[in-house]
Amino acid sequence: MKMLKTTLAVVTAAAVLGVSGFAQAGATLDAVTKKGFVQCGVSDGLPGFSVPDSTGKIVGIDADVCRAVAAAVFGDATKVKFSQLNAKERFTALQSGEVDVLSRNTTWTSSRDSGMGLVFAGVTYYDGIGFLVNNKLGVKSAKELDGATICIQAGTTTELNVSDYFRGNGLKYTPITFDTSDESAKSLESGRCDVLTSDKSQLYAQRSKLASPNDYVVLPETISKEPLGPVVRKGDEEWFTIVKWTLFAMLNAEEMGVTSKNVEEQAKSTKNPDVARLLGTDGEYGKDLKLRKDWAVQIVKQVGNYGEIFEKNLGKSTPLAIDRGQNALWNNGGLQYAPPVR
Repeated sequence: MKMLKTTLAVVTAAAVLGVSGFAQAGATLDAVTKKGFVQCGVSDGLPGFSVPDSTGKIVGIDADVCRAVAAAVFGDATKVKFSQLNAKERFTALQSGEVDVLSRNTTWTSSRDSGMGLVFAGVTYYDGIGFLVNNKLGVKSAKELDGATICIQAGTTTELNVSDYFRGNGLKYTPITFDTSDESAKSLESGRCDVLTSDKSQLYAQRSKLASPNDYVVLPETISKEPLGPVVRKGDEEWFTIVKWTLFAMLNAEEMGVTSKNVEEQAKSTKNPDVARLLGTDGEYGKDLKLRKDWAVQIVKQVGNYGEIFEKNLGKSTPLAIDRGQNALWNNGGLQYAPPVR
């Protein structure tokens, strides 16, 4: 019995680490194809990133990345199902095979990329930790928060980064942790804490849900680097490459001026060799990925290029009204950059 338990423990650990079982090379694509949909892990409700709309449909930039993966694999962006996960649940759900990809405002760090059997496929959104306060608190800078009570979501990089920031600046604070972002935002609104801290994108999203959003302000400081992106299990290079190039296809499409409105015409008539390779009219680059020839066409046609999904979910026409900033393309003053299809 003891030997059996030991063997089971070894097998379970190996599966989590991506060296056997579900995470074998090619296994994820095979499993996804067989069941007919991509199972995507998203947040438990974050406006702009992944949240149910009035009809119950999950919408947001993270959700759109998953739809783009479905469009690449099946030629149909609707072939995706969503699992709403809080911060504590997200990694276990991916490690165990409950979800095929995690696209949930998750920060790329060294420990997550090396010690958890996971690998990040790119950066959907460059972010950083900030602080949201009620205007009546009368503070203009994070360095005025000495002695503050701070609401923090448990199981996130925020806990460590806030601790480092306050210690480094000789400030004291009292943390109150919550399992969900909604709980922490409600505690700020009720006055249980003075400050809500999280990624700035999340602060803008949570502020939009408060009863009086204009009563609250995001302080100017950004105290950390928080590159957020999709995550897959380590050990399946085929699936990792598909998710990675799905994101790259949307970035390249924006750079080339290929949009959901003109992509089909571009595929038929383009004289630009870069566009032709991306859209499958020159070369067999889809075959290399084990995808259809028009994989990138379907992504852009059904979901949009990167700029389109940013503006639709986070941009100036939305309640979040977030500037592109660091998330602008590299040739427009930002950090977003994708390797070429070639």
